[in-house]
Amino acid sequence: MADKMLSRLQPPEGAVKKKKRVGRGPGSGLGKTAGRGHKGQHSRAGAGPHPRFEGGQMPLQRRLPKRGFTNIFRQEYYVVNLRDLQKFSAGSVVDLDSLAQAGLAPRNYNKVAGIKVLGDGELNVALTVRAHRFSAAAREKIEAAGGTVEVIESAQ
Repeated sequence: MADKMLSRLQPPEGAVKKKKRVGRGPGSGLGKTAGRGHKGQHSRAGAGPHPRFEGGQMPLQRRLPKRGFTNIFRQEYYVVNLRDLQKFSAGSVVDLDSLAQAGLAPRNYNKVAGIKVLGDGELNVALTVRAHRFSAAAREKIEAAGGTVEVIESAQ
């Protein structure tokens, strides 16, 4: 039966391995060159080749073709669809704060240029929608439902 005293706890047999002590004489089996072989880059202390070094073979990053570019002026908009606006009551004003409260938009806008409303889905209630951008279809459907569209000027 196992002893239940905390002071006598021990790991199970074979769970703990002895540390390899290299360079401690010929009797240890890892004396002299300490398991590093003779001469060469890997026998020396300090930095070896960098992680991407492929032994002189043309590196992967140079073998692959380069395509495209990253537009540093790109503006990302957070997308809200008309079907998401259906949950608001008729006559209400849908703006950044109300969208954030409903969980449809982020509370902070550091990473996005603003909110864009897209025309995916149907809208049956008249709403006043305030956002940074609107697709043509969204604008058309909001106005067809008796609502109004207000464009917010971006702070960026």
